[in-house]
This record gives sequence, structure tokens and C-alpha cells, in this order.
Amino acid sequence: MVSPIDIQKALSGMDYPASKQDIVARAEQEGAGDEVLEALRGIEDREYEGPSGVSSAVFG
Repeated sequence: MVSPIDIQKALSGMDYPASKQDIVARAEQEGAGDEVLEALRGIEDREYEGPSGVSSAVFG
């Protein structure tokens, strides 16, 4: 189970606004686990203004 903390750790140092592609790439660079990457790959393909927007997209 992925937690909001897992998502935030995976996106440490991310510059916003950021696209879904940028967010997934950053998580991969940070060595995020498969569950985190799967969750981020499932978010809507748009620009995100900050980490709270990413969390909202993942956890609805």
C-alpha cells in the first residue's frame, strides 16, 4: 500500500509546475518502489502545481 509520505519522498526536490512525465521520471531517479511508480503512472496526464496536487491525483 502506497502512502502520501512515499509519494512525497519519491518526489523530493521536484520543481513545479511539473508534467506527469516529469513526475514519473523524478520518482524513477529517486529509486521509488514499484508501487509508488505504478501509482504515479496512473495519474491524469496534465501539469501539477505542487506536491499536494500529485497526492490528490493519486489518492483522490
